[in-house]
Amino acid sequence: MAETGRDRPDVDIAQHGLIGDLRTCALVGTDGTIDWFCPARYDAPSVFGAILDGERGGSWSLAPTGEVARTQQYYFPDSTILVTRFLTTEGVVEVHDFMPVLRPHDPDHRQRLVRRVVAVRGSVTMRTVMAARPDYGREQPDLERLGAEDGAEDRGEHARAVRLHDGHVDLVLSSTHDLEVDGPDVSAELTLGTGESALFVLEVLEKGAEVHPCAVDDHDELFDATAAFWRGWLAQSTYTGRWRGVVERSAMTLKLLCHEPSGAVVAAPTTSLPEEIGGERNWDYRYVWVRDAAFSLYALLRLGFTDEAAAFTAWLSKRIGEAEEDGERYDELGPLRVLYDIDGKVPVEEHTLDHLRGHRGSTPVRVGNAAVDQLQLDIYGELIDSVYLFDKYGSGISHDGWTDLTKVLDWVLENWDRVDQGMWEIREDPQAHTTSRLMCWVAVERMMRIARKRGLPGDVAAWQKTRDAIYHRIMDRSWNPDVGPEGAFTQSEGSDVLDAGVLLMPMVKFVAPGDPRFLSTLAAVEEHLVTDSLVFRYDLGDGADGEDGGTDDGIAGEEGTFSMCSFWYVEALTRAGRVDEARLSLEKMFTYGNHLGLYAEQVGLTGEQLGNFPQAFTHLSLVSAAINLDRALG
Repeated sequence: MAETGRDRPDVDIAQHGLIGDLRTCALVGTDGTIDWFCPARYDAPSVFGAILDGERGGSWSLAPTGEVARTQQYYFPDSTILVTRFLTTEGVVEVHDFMPVLRPHDPDHRQRLVRRVVAVRGSVTMRTVMAARPDYGREQPDLERLGAEDGAEDRGEHARAVRLHDGHVDLVLSSTHDLEVDGPDVSAELTLGTGESALFVLEVLEKGAEVHPCAVDDHDELFDATAAFWRGWLAQSTYTGRWRGVVERSAMTLKLLCHEPSGAVVAAPTTSLPEEIGGERNWDYRYVWVRDAAFSLYALLRLGFTDEAAAFTAWLSKRIGEAEEDGERYDELGPLRVLYDIDGKVPVEEHTLDHLRGHRGSTPVRVGNAAVDQLQLDIYGELIDSVYLFDKYGSGISHDGWTDLTKVLDWVLENWDRVDQGMWEIREDPQAHTTSRLMCWVAVERMMRIARKRGLPGDVAAWQKTRDAIYHRIMDRSWNPDVGPEGAFTQSEGSDVLDAGVLLMPMVKFVAPGDPRFLSTLAAVEEHLVTDSLVFRYDLGDGADGEDGGTDDGIAGEEGTFSMCSFWYVEALTRAGRVDEARLSLEKMFTYGNHLGLYAEQVGLTGEQLGNFPQAFTHLSLVSAAINLDRALG
């Protein structure tokens, strides 16, 4: 039986599937409940937020009224259409959930959340309750029954369409069956026999826009067009390797995080899903991190998807062009901020939603992200490396794009040796992070490659001088001969703390994978940060030599293993020639994905998904690890 509000037990992060329309996303639990949905755009206030608070957050349940023996959830092949099956003693029923995308860059796109119920066998009674709670659960909705004058069928006290007035948009729920309004909730109960179906559609409208209630016939057209869109997009993939299903699911997940109207790419569709259950490591990831987006485009480019790279490059060019308007912040933080909202603006100031109890009691729930005011020098390497790949595999960089990049590089040349918060966004005093130096080296080196290949203008000789200076700086100051069995590259200059970020060194061509220094570093990482193929990003406890406190990142509590680092480990093993171990580690990592092949940011030591879900970082590193291991295996 469907349970709602305080009667429903907390649903684990991993017990969800993702649907979306390239503008926003929704999470659907294995019990048929939509636990997360922000209308209009990824970073809008939620109307369904039960994943953060089952009582106050709001949800939309749809499930049998009787006892359910088993549930199953899967994606319709080669699509993001989610199917949830309920097996009961009375029969079998399916719920098809999706957000229609009818064609690429559709100027007439309508944002709709479609839920179709189909009785496969027997006779099953279903109940749905839409308990929308706008503005992160701070508001009770204002509901309005719609009648014939609104384009809906007049049903007296019942309705086939109900309008919900949000502070930002209007939401209209329409159905092929009668809807009842009970205070702030909308519900329906219906019995379906074999072959019968029902349809519920929640449409996001501008204030006062015309209503178009749904009809049963609408579903087939929307379903077929959406399935065709995803199959057409997926047909561009050049990957034909051993793990095609897993890789393609990761690619579609990354695509769902691409905001098609703007070209922006968000890091995750959720906020404040905890890195430690009951802890405070809870962050808002519904924004565009330059690092995450650049890595995402790297993965998509490797698979043959070039349109997303072109769109993001155009979006990024606007940010570079606007950078000098930042005034004093330009000198302090450089030509790019660490993160933006999808409009390219600085997100709202980080604040907490104290009325929400958080996922399984994990507080605080945060909106906004204070990392926007940090200096993180590594973003320039990730950005320019992705542009280098776009120039190599895509349509190529434009004159204006090259001009923008040379401005960025000029700043990097003057600032690469500053201390910063690093790629892990520590909230303590800045350090001379090795990965920041490394990615600054990548920025300079890739600009040299592009200039030489394309004959583009630039002071390559001066660039080379700085590139070599960074190289020697890393080799001289970030190498600690006393760490590990034979020395290792450490988290920062003069440190004895290990950091999984240094596994990137052979991937970005800084060192050869067989270089003794890297092999020694790999051995040290395996000794201190790896546990049965799972990898911690750094040591929060003892230092690598057991004599200091490890990394103080300014946040209390523990965290799980970092899945992106676990896939980096697979790739490091591959490049070091240990392909059998790499394959075993990759297969183990696949077991930590959820039932749909989706991954959060982290994995706990008992296998639970932790952190925002799904996470672009994890899926892009999976793609890269699979491609490179496939190539090594032949």
